[in-house]
Amino acid sequence: MGQVLTSGSIDGPRPVTSESTRPDQGLEPTLGAVPVHPSAAAGQDSRVLCHMRGVGKRFSGVWACRGIDLTVLAGEVHAVIGENGAGKSTLMKLLHGVHAPEEGTIEIDGRALTFGSPRDAEAAGVAMIPQELDLFPDLSVCENLYVGRQRPRTRFGVFDWAAMRREARAVFAKLGIEIDVRAPVRSLSSASAQMVEIARALIRDARVVLMDEPTAALSQQEADRLFAIVRDLCARGVGVVYITHRLEEVFENADRVTVMRDGARVHTGPSRDLTTHSLVQMMVGRPLQKFFHRTARSPGAVALKVEGLTRRGAFEDVSFELRKGEIIGLAGLIGAGRSELAQAIFGIAAADSGTIAVDGRPVSIKNAATALGHGIAYLPEERRSQGLHLNFSSPWNIGFGNLGGLTRFGWVSPAQERRTANQYQSMFSIRGDMNKPVGGLSGGNQQKVLLSKLLFQKPDIIMLDEPTRGVDVGARAEIYRIIDELANAGKAILMISSELNEVLSMADRILVMYRGRLNGPYEGPDFSAQEIGFATAGVRVDGTEARP
Repeated sequence: MGQVLTSGSIDGPRPVTSESTRPDQGLEPTLGAVPVHPSAAAGQDSRVLCHMRGVGKRFSGVWACRGIDLTVLAGEVHAVIGENGAGKSTLMKLLHGVHAPEEGTIEIDGRALTFGSPRDAEAAGVAMIPQELDLFPDLSVCENLYVGRQRPRTRFGVFDWAAMRREARAVFAKLGIEIDVRAPVRSLSSASAQMVEIARALIRDARVVLMDEPTAALSQQEADRLFAIVRDLCARGVGVVYITHRLEEVFENADRVTVMRDGARVHTGPSRDLTTHSLVQMMVGRPLQKFFHRTARSPGAVALKVEGLTRRGAFEDVSFELRKGEIIGLAGLIGAGRSELAQAIFGIAAADSGTIAVDGRPVSIKNAATALGHGIAYLPEERRSQGLHLNFSSPWNIGFGNLGGLTRFGWVSPAQERRTANQYQSMFSIRGDMNKPVGGLSGGNQQKVLLSKLLFQKPDIIMLDEPTRGVDVGARAEIYRIIDELANAGKAILMISSELNEVLSMADRILVMYRGRLNGPYEGPDFSAQEIGFATAGVRVDGTEARP
């Protein structure tokens, strides 16, 4: 994805009249060979499990999607891709009964059905793994698996908890992970909670499984395991509809691809006929001139110095320096302690020992307000639960972290609040009604609002935890450009990412965390992808154990 795209563009959305329509015809040569998932070349079971015919849905008079045809075949992985706000998630919610279509029909096994709720869809064999976790945090893992599902009972008529726990453990064993099924969901990491969502869909024996960004919170190893499960489901005749912004996953796992733009379908066809280049152009309607942005620069004085920072059970003896005008990439597997380290620096969960210095002066950071006072800002990994107030508007969310920037004569200026929001809406191409609750925006547009909130705080030290999670390819390029510009302006940036290519392409130096210990730094710009990748797994390239 780090390649420069320079070929011609596609002007506006085009209607699709057949499966073979190719919006990318006439493009210049491709960007290289594309791997094809084995089942794509082997031929698909032609049985149609689901057919959406001309479906559409509008909100407040605006069509989120319209006139969409989508066919799901038995035994296939069907990827649905497009920019944030293209209508992908709305389409999946129509198929899962969350929304009722205002036009068109949905057929399951050749029968036109009307879903009044997700329970109706699940009874028809359609299960969904949503983009944002939909779990009850205070219930146990086992209880969450059985929400909305009939529970087995003993001969005395009470719930058979032993049988439910056995079934729950069997599902997780199939996923290849160990989770305490008695534990409350609140105690799980985001990756483990995502696996609970996946298990909840699998336990229903669905024939059509909808996955909306299922790997966004997963490590590469966990994602690989998920796709092994997906291939096993397909081998048993299940059809999987898969939404993702990670284009490499499309080529590695999808048999067919549907591209959406501005609420319309612009292409459906085999993944083997596509390239990264043609996909990007169909998604954004224009060539993407540059994806990653990294400018050669000379870092300045040390902005942040961490020495011997330790939080028991999370990380131990962490020391590093972050300079002005520098981007440090913090790589590692989920659960390695990366987010916990950033949260300790930001004062969310204080460290047990160690020191933090800002601009050469030792500081004591007890909470987020103190951190902001020292010019440190943090973009959390979980935008919905940790970063945004979902019931308030985008302007309110953007301005909330810096009310002083909106105040005139001691009062918040609504006009200044709107101007500020409009500025960031233009900068990030935020789609949707800015004056309505931010919870109604797509996940990627919520991420853009969260980034806007962070930048409006005018920080000098910026910690970004998975900054492009759930963000489409066009918006990613904009975020990378802004990160590069911030570094060029002298901001010190710590970027946490599970995507190795993102770290390799954006960072000046890389640190790797493994089981709470820090390895590195690795000096750029010519990083060894193999060396960094091995370090995240705790081994050297020669196969020996890497110790800090």
